[in-house]
Parts: sequence; C-alpha cells; structure tokens
Amino acid sequence: MAAGSRKKQGTVCRDCHRVVEGEACTVCGSGNLSTDWAGYLVIIDPERSEIAKKMNIKLPGKYALKVR
Repeated sequence: MAAGSRKKQGTVCRDCHRVVEGEACTVCGSGNLSTDWAGYLVIIDPERSEIAKKMNIKLPGKYALKVR
C-alpha cells in the first residue's frame, strides 16, 4: 500500500468527535455519525492536554480533529 493511500478506519461522532464502532457514540450516546473526517488524535491525559481542553474533551480516547 502506497504512502497516503491508507483508508480511514471507523466512524466519528459529529457531536463529540470520538472515533466509534457501531451505531451510536459510547461517550455521548449520539447516533449522529460520519465517515467523512480528518485528523487523528489520541488523548491519553485530558486533564493535562491543551488540545483536549480546546476541544472540550474530558475522557481519554481516539478522536477526529475535523468531522464533516
């Protein structure tokens, strides 16, 4: 597989930007999901992460930076 041709995995919640599996977000419970997203972010310690604070992320996990 050539660089840059990797397919994005998973769906993302449009409300909280969490990468999820299934029909609904496990964090906020929303069913408003998208497969059109960009930027992959892993938050390990949301209390100390400036990015997590700016994105209003309270729980560790995998998130998308931009969701369409």
